[in-house]
Amino acid sequence: MQTNYLALAIVVGYMAGLGLLTTLVQRSVTTTTTFTQGTSGHSGIPAVLVGLMLMSEFIGTSASVGTAQEAYRFGISASWNIIALGAGFLFYAYFLAGKYKESGHNTISAVFAEVYGPQTKIATSLVMIFALQIVAVALYAGGGAILSALLAVDRTLATVICGVVAVLYVFMGGMKSVVYTNVIHSLMKYIGIGVALYFGLTRVGGFGELQARLPGEMFSWTNVGWSQIFAWFIAGIGATFSTQYVIQAINTVETRQKAKAASLYTALLLVPFGIATALIGMCSLALFPNIKSINAFSALIADMNGVMAGVVAAGLAASLFGTIAAISVSTATLLYKDFYARFVTRDTDEQRSLKFIRVTTIIVGLLPIVLAIYTPNILQMTFLAKAIRASLSVLVLLVFYAPWFGTRTGALFSIVGSLVATIAWFVMGNPFGIDNAYVALVVPLVVMGLSSMIERIRTGGISGVPVEADRSAPD
Repeated sequence: MQTNYLALAIVVGYMAGLGLLTTLVQRSVTTTTTFTQGTSGHSGIPAVLVGLMLMSEFIGTSASVGTAQEAYRFGISASWNIIALGAGFLFYAYFLAGKYKESGHNTISAVFAEVYGPQTKIATSLVMIFALQIVAVALYAGGGAILSALLAVDRTLATVICGVVAVLYVFMGGMKSVVYTNVIHSLMKYIGIGVALYFGLTRVGGFGELQARLPGEMFSWTNVGWSQIFAWFIAGIGATFSTQYVIQAINTVETRQKAKAASLYTALLLVPFGIATALIGMCSLALFPNIKSINAFSALIADMNGVMAGVVAAGLAASLFGTIAAISVSTATLLYKDFYARFVTRDTDEQRSLKFIRVTTIIVGLLPIVLAIYTPNILQMTFLAKAIRASLSVLVLLVFYAPWFGTRTGALFSIVGSLVATIAWFVMGNPFGIDNAYVALVVPLVVMGLSSMIERIRTGGISGVPVEADRSAPD
């Protein structure tokens, strides 16, 4: 395998153009509000742009490369992991978009704090930061796999390069640049995936030939197993309900109607992308049956000519930079609002605060690189991050639709207990065939239910008169 200089030049040119756009946008980023929310006044961002941005943020290299990797093993059924995200945004549009917008908050921790108190706010921030860092690990691993094919270098070096370049890209403009560059990223992703699918099917000899060369079960929509499909839906829907950068993006629109529209746009864009990416992995299996599954997408790129490989690689670069930008800005926002502004300083020096956010963006962007080098299964890491966020989604639904259920203490133990239990279950290899997403869903429900029961017994509500836990009491 030789370095594809033409393809690399196309990717560099694409990133240089977006870098120029980011630099221009950066001139208007003079406050922490502009950096974290993308607006400096009351002028919202159009819903269709937010929809494109959210699609761009959820489809990173981890989703593109990871879905192709899973499709290399299980066929078209791997597409369910992205379709589940589309379903998540559909539900989000009708049940949560307006409520988040009306809350006036742009962090999930602030939403929780109104009902469950400040201790829950800190725990939520830590869980969300941890989950987003896991996503970044998978992103860099996927980006490294693609870049190694273009540069003909070791995947470790390629992963490091991806991480460093991504951090430099994000550093400049914050959420305002993320909105506009991610719209471009979304279009580039679709073009890149379309070109890759066309090339793969052409090399195989068409869809009919693909069916002839692969076992029949590879075209079964349930080949990966119903348990896995349901787990993807739990994690995918949960992730959309509770992900920090979704809330941040939705709050850039002006009204709850536009928030709902943005969510629907995102759902519509995700479904065809998932199917196309799975078909790419299947084409790779037909063409390269003896490679490692993690190289399913990169092997196809390595077989392309310079221009075609450059277009596809630029689309995947868009996947990497679009999502890592959202993750870095979201993480920096949580650290600034829930830790720096609360525990370090309460002054209103905008320049000092903006400097803190920019430096934090660099740090949280660089930290995942080391773990990304040793990640064997990209989709599993992405899925773990979704499962962790799914546990928070249970509390999100309770906050908006059943604030009387559970207690402050129960909410705190739900957050911490779900995090520990979900990760432990993942590390043990999902015992008894039970996916960690189910653990993430059940633990907060059980803990909040027990806390409600204990509170009612303690206050005498068990005798027949329901007693709601006092949420107004100081911690």
